[in-house]
Amino acid sequence: MTQKKKREKVVAEITLAHLVQLALENGHSLTQDEALAFLNQDGRAYAMWKQMMQAGEEYIKSSMRRSSRNPVPVRFGASGRRITM
Repeated sequence: MTQKKKREKVVAEITLAHLVQLALENGHSLTQDEALAFLNQDGRAYAMWKQMMQAGEEYIKSSMRRSSRNPVPVRFGASGRRITM
């Protein structure tokens, strides 16, 4: 695991290497070209992205409910944008 850093934007992705490794762990052989074709077939990559976004939203909502007694400090930057700490 890498060190925690404050980030304005977080990107979550499944790389071709992850997909090839998952296939191997499940007893299948998959090249990177096959993994790419698999993700691009029938809208799988988009469907996976939507599921990751929904899961992320649910995780954030549940985390906010759990920490409702300890609210996250909020400040506003020079541009007037809200910044959570």
